[in-house]
Amino acid sequence: MDGILSVKGLSKSYERAGHRINAVENVSFELRSGEILGVVGSSGSGKSTLLRLICGLEKPDAGHIYFDGRALSPERSISDKREMQMIFQDPAASFHPRRTIQSSIGDAFFSLMGRGAELDLDTLCLEVGLSPELAQHYPRSLSGGQCQRFAIARAIVSSPRVLLCDEITSALDVSSQAQILTLLSSLRKEKGVSMIFVSHDLAVVSTLCDRVIVMQSGAVVEEGKTEDIISAPQNEYTKELIASVMEI
Repeated sequence: MDGILSVKGLSKSYERAGHRINAVENVSFELRSGEILGVVGSSGSGKSTLLRLICGLEKPDAGHIYFDGRALSPERSISDKREMQMIFQDPAASFHPRRTIQSSIGDAFFSLMGRGAELDLDTLCLEVGLSPELAQHYPRSLSGGQCQRFAIARAIVSSPRVLLCDEITSALDVSSQAQILTLLSSLRKEKGVSMIFVSHDLAVVSTLCDRVIVMQSGAVVEEGKTEDIISAPQNEYTKELIASVMEI
């Protein structure tokens, strides 16, 4: 598989209470075309910050991000945004509470595709396994799993080539988690979309991802095929993460 997204020497730090915190420190990796890459680590390891940098929601202090071999500028064009979309952890909070799901998805679609484009909402809903009638509802009247499916629908509305998934199953029950993972697998198979899947849960990552990078204190401490990382971790921190899953 060819690389679609490359991250080279990415770093980001913040000043908090008079101390400098390295949220992401000299991170480099490649996402291959059609691949699902897992990013795991405990809370505060830099996973979400890494995704925000890749998506353009944060500006890096150092390093570069390449898409199809082209360096991305911190200010992303509409074309860049069409190609790469992010899905957030809290599905309900990612939608405007006073607008219907249909309205929110429509706003996203037309801002990316232009007012002359036609949105086939019914087909989009069916692609994520939901009845089109549910799109008339407000976020508060839907379950967490339904909201997250609509968040995925909004993310794929521009037919992106890369999805950035930030802990998107962590707020869901086990049944809804399984449904979301199945949906992501189907999207990869049917649309060829590549994904970066951030999670603190190695058990979830092991069921979905082809490769894994492990982050600790902003840095990548281990990288490899998922089965290799799970069965024979080399880094002590990775061993601790796996041991905590086994205990549970």
